[in-house]
Amino acid sequence: MIAGFSIALIIFSALMVVLVLLHKGKGGGLSDMFGGGVSSTGGGSAVAERNLDRITIFVGVGWFACIIILSLLMKAKNG
Repeated sequence: MIAGFSIALIIFSALMVVLVLLHKGKGGGLSDMFGGGVSSTGGGSAVAERNLDRITIFVGVGWFACIIILSLLMKAKNG
C-alpha cells in the first residue's frame, strides 16, 4: 500500500513540474530571463490558461493528499 502511494507521489510530482512549466510567465521574474517575455506577447487562449490552472490545482491537491496519506501510513507502521 505504501509503495502504491509512493508511485502516485512520484507521478503527481512529475506532473506538477510539467504543469507549472507550461504556465505562461506573468513578467518580472525568471520567465523573462529565459525568454518568457517574448513568447507571452503572442496571444493565447484564456480558456486554455484557465483549464491549465484547474488541472494544476487538481494535481496539486492529489500531490498534497498523497503526502498526507503516506505520512499517516508511515507513522502507523513505525508506531
